[in-house]
Amino acid sequence: MKINILTIFPEMFAPVKMSMLGRAAENGILELDITDIRDYTTDRHNRVDDTPYGGGAGMVMQVQPVMDAYAAKGYGGRVIYMSPRGRILSEELARSLAEENEITILCGHYEGIDQRVLDRLGAEEVSIGDYVLTGGELPAMVLIDTVARFIDGVLSGEESVSNESIYSGLLEYPQYSKPREYDGDEVPEILLSGNHGEIDLWRWEQSLKLTKERRPDLFEKYLAGEPELSKKEKAILDKYR
Repeated sequence: MKINILTIFPEMFAPVKMSMLGRAAENGILELDITDIRDYTTDRHNRVDDTPYGGGAGMVMQVQPVMDAYAAKGYGGRVIYMSPRGRILSEELARSLAEENEITILCGHYEGIDQRVLDRLGAEEVSIGDYVLTGGELPAMVLIDTVARFIDGVLSGEESVSNESIYSGLLEYPQYSKPREYDGDEVPEILLSGNHGEIDLWRWEQSLKLTKERRPDLFEKYLAGEPELSKKEKAILDKYR
């Protein structure tokens, strides 16, 4: 999959070349092409923004540098504009984008971007939450990481998106590692039992409990989905209804 990024701060994308995403790029699963919009401005002072027509605070990114950068690089695929007024990033959207061969992500700054850019590119506006950041670079990295996990070969063999708690409908259960005891705090005995059936049941109950406490909306959605449960699981669930 090819992911194109249009930004005025290309150096901010160093993290996407590391860890899981870096390995995927090295293995040819992901191709990341980052373009500095400033390289395509015709302004002699290298500016890519100007005051908004109609007045108002702040500056607006101009149409010319963005459109010229997009055309010069031959970018294509679905165009995503990171914006707080956009559709909230979700599992459904991430899966949909992961099926594309190419996507182009546009990162805005200042007070936004000239609407003509969005109209000409048919951009889909996407948000990562109901808050405002200084630019689209951080949201773009969140989107890339989320989408990449649904692409075959990005996760290692022992990992699976289907095992991710939030996608299963419940929050993740508590995790423990060595040492067995630290300053009086011990790992739950059940995890040391070797009984994987009981361990799985314990973990499921912990996920159930945490979801009801912290995300009652997810808990109700999980119940509404009428999950297929064993007799033991049904008995546990009855305690939390």
